[in-house]
Amino acid sequence: YSSDKGRPSIDPVVLVKMVFIQYIFGIRSMRQTIKEIETNVAYRWFLGFGFDGKIPHFSTFGKNYARRFRESDVFEQVFYRILRNAMEKGFVNPDV
Repeated sequence: YSSDKGRPSIDPVVLVKMVFIQYIFGIRSMRQTIKEIETNVAYRWFLGFGFDGKIPHFSTFGKNYARRFRESDVFEQVFYRILRNAMEKGFVNPDV
């Protein structure tokens, strides 16, 4: 990667956490999720971004998802396992 060309790489854990935020809080699009992350300190902390940290562009998730997981359900398996664990521990209430 070049330090002055293109977008910097994003940790895949951050991408999964972004989807987790979107799902848990019922945000309808990744574009809106990014706007929420830009202004919500708790979301920024959860993702590991400081107050002045640059949040990835919304298309970053889509491009990464399409390139890495197009022909696989690995992303869904990991995501739903995390979600199930959170529900079992009482962090997420599926009835709300």
